[in-house]
Amino acid sequence: MRVSRVALAGGLSLALLIVVGCIPGQFAGFLPTSAAELGDITLPPGFRIELYAADVPNARQMAAGPAGVVFVGSRSEGKVYAVVDRDGAQRQVHVLASGLNMPSGVAFRDGSLYVAAVNRVLRFRDVARDLTKPPKPEIVTDAYPSDGHHGWKFIAFGPDAKLYVPVGAPCNVCLPPGPLHATITRLDLAGGRPEIVARGVRNSVGFDFHPTTGQLWFTDNGRDMLGDDQPPDELNHVTRVGEHFGFPHCHGAAIRDPDQNAGKPCSEFTSPARELGPHVAAIGMRFYAGRMFPEKYQGGIFIAEHGSWNRSTPIGYRVTFVNVENGRATSYEAFASGWLKGGVASGRPADVLVMPDGALLISDDKAGRIYRVTYSGLPGSAR
Repeated sequence: MRVSRVALAGGLSLALLIVVGCIPGQFAGFLPTSAAELGDITLPPGFRIELYAADVPNARQMAAGPAGVVFVGSRSEGKVYAVVDRDGAQRQVHVLASGLNMPSGVAFRDGSLYVAAVNRVLRFRDVARDLTKPPKPEIVTDAYPSDGHHGWKFIAFGPDAKLYVPVGAPCNVCLPPGPLHATITRLDLAGGRPEIVARGVRNSVGFDFHPTTGQLWFTDNGRDMLGDDQPPDELNHVTRVGEHFGFPHCHGAAIRDPDQNAGKPCSEFTSPARELGPHVAAIGMRFYAGRMFPEKYQGGIFIAEHGSWNRSTPIGYRVTFVNVENGRATSYEAFASGWLKGGVASGRPADVLVMPDGALLISDDKAGRIYRVTYSGLPGSAR
């Protein structure tokens, strides 16, 4: 019996729908859907969201460049972008590089753009001189592991002028196979090998430095396959170089790993500053150092929750806010939500960036968009 291609395709589509209907949590972030309508996004009173740029495929980490320029990395797309907003004209998106190996992380300093591409950090000198004819990159270092699993990176310069580069564990849970795995490092651009700043970090894809103390805070994604509700993702605070945050022996504040604990008490490691939702995939994060938002948000942390990939009921797919007082994370609440409806996601927040005017940008790597959140101070809004 001959089966037409149309009939076969229809049968496969029906089968996929049936499977998706049975296990929506595993497909919420991956099924093709239309991008979220701006009216679907819920914000606190007085805030407004608008589309900043619409054609930035797989937009991940963002970095502020010269006035009017935002640099954006990607993961699966292999591209690095520059989004230009000048003189009230329509924003333009330039492709600065393509064909790179998961160039998720970007950082800008002294006229140069730095891009993390798994085992390499690249530098594009004088990058903004002509965005239509970007310079060829040079290799700053290729000293990092080449593992694809958790190999994409978030990078940023610290108050010490060093470039901070995390290295994920190349597994769900395992003993780190190399000295740099499951760490956050920093790199002196004048030369030298990566220096380890934090250990026991499963996969950090977001961090920032406290605007007053300069101390490093970072998000970390918890391991999978311990059930829907554990372990939590984490917000961590580094108070001394070389601190160990538990992976793979312990997760959250006190969850011993069933396979890799090795008899170690969780009290031996630094506990999270705040336990976040389980499997929310908390990645890009920034302290709010702007002046546009109400006092409540001054000095707090915004976190992009990329969303769970295998939880039976999906969660995340939002931007959350953590209040920080005297070095303590005192609250954890939703700030922007609405990308997840009925178990299907129309977007996946990947990073947040505070702009010079105090507005907050949110990248969405699923829809290939960047959003801009502002505060209007409408009557009745909380200050």
